[in-house]
Amino acid sequence: MDWRWGLRNTKQHSSHGRYFPGAIAAGNCVVIKPSEIAPATATALATLLPKYIDKSCYPVFLGGVEETTDLLKERFDYIFYTGSSMVGKIVYQAASKHLTPTTLEMGGKSPVYIDNTAEMDVTARRVMWGKTQNSGQVCIAPDYVLCTRKVQEKFVQSAEKALKEFFNGNAKTTSDYARIISHRHFNRLSNLLKNQKIAIGGHTDPQDLFIHPTVLIDVSPDDPVMQEEIFGPILPIVNVENLEQAIKFINSREKPLTMYVFTKDNKTKQAFLERTSSGSLTFNDTIMQATVDGLPFGGVGNSGECHY
Repeated sequence: MDWRWGLRNTKQHSSHGRYFPGAIAAGNCVVIKPSEIAPATATALATLLPKYIDKSCYPVFLGGVEETTDLLKERFDYIFYTGSSMVGKIVYQAASKHLTPTTLEMGGKSPVYIDNTAEMDVTARRVMWGKTQNSGQVCIAPDYVLCTRKVQEKFVQSAEKALKEFFNGNAKTTSDYARIISHRHFNRLSNLLKNQKIAIGGHTDPQDLFIHPTVLIDVSPDDPVMQEEIFGPILPIVNVENLEQAIKFINSREKPLTMYVFTKDNKTKQAFLERTSSGSLTFNDTIMQATVDGLPFGGVGNSGECHY
């Protein structure tokens, strides 16, 4: 889900947390614009918030592109946006007219590198857990894997075993697996599966907005699935020969919001620390860095412009 909000009549802004409650708790007046992509949640906010807080200080605006465009014409003291890089550029451009400080929390293609020292069962469980949270519709979800063909083979075996354990053998019938948020995004994700070599999953149901957790192997860097943030339960594996190729591949692309490295080798860890750039870098786990309250959160370049 993406959020847009602006702050009015204050010199302070929330420096903690990614959502508008932090701005309210800091004593700001807040204009709230929830995402039209999640209409039920947006309506719930517009209905419930005025019952408990002063709507003259905390108005909620519903709508899509037109309404958001009109809001961005207003002069705020601070603008916070989280969502896609494409819309983030529009928000940043609008903010620049008044030199308004802005936080952009976006995503991008967050890579996973796995080497031959990683404990594969644990690695696969943690990668697939991160990838299947909310069906992959999480800004810091693992987007794709870089590894050798030998590691790929081991990973696929362990990943299949992990998914069966997570969802009792059937992701469609379990209550623990989410659906894709809209038909538009379902169709976008389904198109990314075309002409791909599927090692795990691949099953879809448009009526139920269901896409089975899917692992793609032997993916080319030029394939459509590697050209945009996936934001869904599809995990492509791109083969590299070694650490050097992996770092070169990552550095040739836009800087990601996060990066995950699975290895026991300290030299490999140091290489990623010194030679790559991302919003965060986590070793031997996924997602969990966002749960640590004292750690900073944000992106670099295309993955965000954060001031906290």
